[in-house]
Amino acid sequence: MGLGRAGAYAARTFGAPSGLRGLAVECAWLAAHAAVYPAGLLREQLAEPTAYRTDPLPPARRGLIVSDLAAAGTPILLVHGIMDNRSVFTVFRRTLRRRGFGAVHAMNYSLFTGDVRTAAHELGRHVERLLEQSGAERLHIVGHSLGGVIARYYVQRMGGSARVDTLVTLGSPHAGTLTAHLLPTALGRQLRPGSQLMADLAAPAPDCGTRFLVVWSRMDQMVVPQRNARLVHPDLHVDELELCDVGHLALPIDTRSMHWVVTQLGRSEVRCHPFRRGRRPGVDGTGGRGREASPAS
Repeated sequence: MGLGRAGAYAARTFGAPSGLRGLAVECAWLAAHAAVYPAGLLREQLAEPTAYRTDPLPPARRGLIVSDLAAAGTPILLVHGIMDNRSVFTVFRRTLRRRGFGAVHAMNYSLFTGDVRTAAHELGRHVERLLEQSGAERLHIVGHSLGGVIARYYVQRMGGSARVDTLVTLGSPHAGTLTAHLLPTALGRQLRPGSQLMADLAAPAPDCGTRFLVVWSRMDQMVVPQRNARLVHPDLHVDELELCDVGHLALPIDTRSMHWVVTQLGRSEVRCHPFRRGRRPGVDGTGGRGREASPAS
């Protein structure tokens, strides 16, 4: 019965015009990403901070620097997903820089990472180096797929909330994914629903002050069921963007997700009130789907 429902849901999703369009974008980006993938294997060097000049900048970038220098100067660290590298953020980082964010850095962790905790420690060391290099006290992290889970573990379980102002996750399996059963590795076991790692992340986190921005899609083919890419935790401050026609790999290039993320990061004065936790605004009319019963909801 479950397989039948999942099959019917997939047929409705991919058979709709928006689903077919999303599938075409996913395939096109897969081909483009494969072309730039080799260049992304090279580790990016931390750049020395430079002073801002506003005269050669486009209006959007100049406006952010003039109106909110703190937001423009807060470093942003990009963390890729499983078996990927920083090239997946080629479009995303260009958008961030065009909108005025001056310190955008992408890290690579090992392609053979077999443990989320080990990768989280590596992330923590990278965060410290980036903060020391930039002179900032806190930064933002954007994690795609597994990168979001690694960053969340660092924030929740390793005291990273003291360093991370906002954590953005794009298609990250916050409650695990059934596709992880296809990975007969230790990492695959960690990413399965009900694993010890998922239990650790579901544990109370009363002192976590990091803001979470969660982007998930009902057409995500890697996070199954798709609702597992949502972040539901009573102690965390969560804002959510729900899409219905974007594949897993295309989430970092989707114009709606990029616009929503850069808009949220460009408001340094916006903070979730402690008594308004778990707000999850939908985007009906711009990619959101109604609350129909399906394997993804």
